[in-house]
Amino acid sequence: MSSVRIVLADDHEVVRAGMKAMLEASRGIEVVGEARNGEEAIARARELKPALVVMDLSMPVLGGAEATTRLSRELPEVKVLVLTSFDDRGHLTRLPDAGAAGYVLKRAAADELVRAIRMVAEGGTYVDPGLAGNLLRSSRRASDSFAIPSASLSEREEAVLRAIAWGQSNKEIAATLEISTKTVETYKARITDKLGLRTRTEMVRYALSRGWLEES
Repeated sequence: MSSVRIVLADDHEVVRAGMKAMLEASRGIEVVGEARNGEEAIARARELKPALVVMDLSMPVLGGAEATTRLSRELPEVKVLVLTSFDDRGHLTRLPDAGAAGYVLKRAAADELVRAIRMVAEGGTYVDPGLAGNLLRSSRRASDSFAIPSASLSEREEAVLRAIAWGQSNKEIAATLEISTKTVETYKARITDKLGLRTRTEMVRYALSRGWLEES
């Protein structure tokens, strides 16, 4: 199995060094570049084409939220896992639109960060339980003005969309529904054609509008 190639973006050298040592001790993860701010993170992503950028939210020159937004537009194939703390609550209202695939608290355990990286690299979404409430409220406020598409989905298409909104990877969806990952991609393409939902953020907003994310 090939390693997940990542770029670490954090303005504190000691933090980057600690994360790098910890991640490189984990099987299947390779740190291919580092950045001290959002501008450098974008430059490293352009140059190195990693699978994932682990992005600190609070950085000088260009912050993590702005850098994530630019990356999602310029290099949509490069996923972003945001690192944040409770002190960054003021930024959370901007994150649902930034395009990040995951959010992890800086105080998370090492194995939790590794789990989040692997989940995002496989096409899923990871939200730290400590951030889920604030992010959900932010997404709900943003969804108030979201125009709900009127096209109807088949039972299987709806099941796939629900799973995507809950953050499951293609592999997890395929296992749950007992179909191939290629078939999952086919259903995702049909969902996009029917509803015009092209990003994970739009799919989450659609799920919120349907009340799916409030179900147990």
